[in-house]
Order: sequence, then structure tokens, then C-alpha cells
Amino acid sequence: MSGVTAATPERPWLVADIGGTNARFGLVEAPGGRPVRVHRMPCAEHPDLAAAASAYLEREGRGARPSAACAAIAGPVEGDRIRLTNASWDCSAESTRRALGLDHLEVLNDFAALALSLPRLGDDDLLPLGGPAPRADRPMAVLGPGTGLGVAGLRPVTGGWTPVSGEGGHVDAPAVEERELEAVRLLRADQGTVTAECVLSGPGLTRLHGAVARMHGVRSAPLSAAEICAASDDPVCAETLDIFCALLGGFAGNVALTLGATGGVFIGGGVPPRISATLLRSDFRRRFEEKRRMIDYVKDIATVLIVAPTPALLGTAARLDQRLETR
Repeated sequence: MSGVTAATPERPWLVADIGGTNARFGLVEAPGGRPVRVHRMPCAEHPDLAAAASAYLEREGRGARPSAACAAIAGPVEGDRIRLTNASWDCSAESTRRALGLDHLEVLNDFAALALSLPRLGDDDLLPLGGPAPRADRPMAVLGPGTGLGVAGLRPVTGGWTPVSGEGGHVDAPAVEERELEAVRLLRADQGTVTAECVLSGPGLTRLHGAVARMHGVRSAPLSAAEICAASDDPVCAETLDIFCALLGGFAGNVALTLGATGGVFIGGGVPPRISATLLRSDFRRRFEEKRRMIDYVKDIATVLIVAPTPALLGTAARLDQRLETR
């Protein structure tokens, strides 16, 4: 596999963000540029990454032949295999590179890509959720409830940034207060272990709503995350969202302490932008700061909601900029 050469309109870079439900693609036509011709398509309509990327290029490519690509995927990145945690894609990175005629293909964990996007986000891409302004010269962290719960850090190094990815969404659920503990107790009776992702994700919001309904003896059909977010005037949905925001704040504080993210903690994923008004008036920030002897430490850390539509594509473009050959 060759190195990365500068993107041009004729030989652009292909960037992709592959989630458990949808795949988003875009093209970068110059180094340092933002993705253009961004398009979203359901993963279930295509058997693998090469097929989805080919369909995108046929629709939006206008004859361009990408020279390099970077794809962010929702799952661990191990060697040549591309496996999605919450979808059925399982393919070879090298086979995908050859099928698309690329000189270079790199695959990143989706939250590592989201972390790389942080230095490129502007004021219009962000909504403050409390604390001071982010500090661009210090370590940062990003987390996000969507189909799953992703977590990554970003550390400054000489000449740039390096992401720190893991599977932090699978730590134990951060229940502390009585309602949270009761909800987790009910879920444990159903399924055993309750991880953070079990409550802080789209499917987790459905589970949490079911537990809150049972706490109050209310019969309720399972609701999707979108239905719960849209029904904040319903008492059970409103209490579910309150608990969700408080748990998210506690979890974000844990991430800040674990990664030393004094530059800021950024909230991404598909769920939080749908409930931004609820987040702002919730106990999110109180729970973020309630860290006993470390209260003063976390009080000095920004919490920010990412409202940009496709931030991971910015991160994959940033990775290709890092890989650009210098001659």
C-alpha cells in the first residue's frame, strides 16, 4: 500500500463514518479541506464497506477516482479485519482497498476519528453544557450515546494530536442516586450485568424507559429512543430523560478523571443532540462535578455538546492530512 498524496478534485480523498445503522461518506478535494458531497445510506442495504462505498461514488462521485480513503467504524480495529460491533459487516481492509482501486486505505475506531475532529470544530459546531471554555492545548475526551456508547481521548503530541481509543462504553453503569440504582436493579434482574452502554445509548434509553415505567407500576409498550425523546411531556418519558442525562453527566465526569481530559469533555453520538434543551436544564453538569475530593478538578473542565452533523468525517480527513506525504 502506497502513502497518501495530496487530494485534488480529480483524485480526492474518500472519507467515511460507518455506524451500526447508517454509513456516511464524503469527498475531500484539497489537504485541510472539509468533506463535500456528504451522503448517508443504511448499512443494511449493502453487504460490506466496498459495496457501500462503490454505491456512494456512483451516486455522488461525478467521475472522481479517490486516491486514498479513511473509514471510521463502530467497533474495535484489529489488523486487517473490519467488523462492526452492532451490524453484520465483516470484511478485509486490504480486499476493500483493492476493490476500490485506492493507493491507501486506513480504518479507525469511530470515536478515535471523532476525537481527531475536536481541534477542527468551530463555535457553530458546539453547544456549551457548563464549565469554562475548552482548552485547545490540553488533553480532551469525547463520548457519545448512539447505537452503542463510544469513548476516546485526544492527547497533544509534537506537531499534532494522537487519539486514544478503547471500549470505555462497556464499563459498569454509573448509577449513584436512588432512582438510578433502582432502575439498574430492575435491569440486572432481567439481564444480569448492566454496563454503561446498557443505559447510555439509543437501545439503552428504551431499557431505561421500561425500568422507569415498572418503578411506577405503569404499563407501557417499548418505545424507541426517538419516541422517548419526542415525548418529553409524558411523565415517564420525562423522568427517563432526566435519569439518562444525570447518568451521562456522571459517566462523563468519570471519563474526564480517567483520561485527565482537562482540555474539555465533548458529547457526541446520535441521542444527545435530540435532547439538547433537556440536557441544559438537567442534572448533567451537577453529576459531572460530583466527584468528592476531585470536585475542584472537574469544575475547571469544559463540557460541550457536538452539534455538527458529520464530525467523524472531519476526523477521518484530519487523519489523512496526518498521513500526507511530504516531499
